[in-house]
Amino acid sequence: MSANTLCWTDIPVVKLDRAIKFYAAVLGAKVKKESMPGFEFGLLPHHKNNVSGCLCKIKGNKPSKTGPLIYLSVGKRHNLADKAVAKNGGKVLQKKHAIGPYGFRSVIVDSEGNRLALHSEKG
Repeated sequence: MSANTLCWTDIPVVKLDRAIKFYAAVLGAKVKKESMPGFEFGLLPHHKNNVSGCLCKIKGNKPSKTGPLIYLSVGKRHNLADKAVAKNGGKVLQKKHAIGPYGFRSVIVDSEGNRLALHSEKG
């Protein structure tokens, strides 16, 4: 069993290149486009075996504003990340706010229509 409860996530997308641009801008890091036979995806930034995920363009996957709420760590870039959301086709649903001793979050909709949270430990 992994030390992390969340070990990976596939984020559904409709337009992969648009989603890659969106996530690269929000995370401030490169999202690598990759493909396998019948499958294209954008690999989110990660180091070795840490928790991460990918942007998946798969038939039958649909972006959603009401599914599970996935938290993406944006560290000290939280304010910049929130600004990048709107500039890259997304929308901030809830501005950055404290979540008790657990840090701060903002709730967004990405360029594909998925609802996500951006997280930072400090304001």
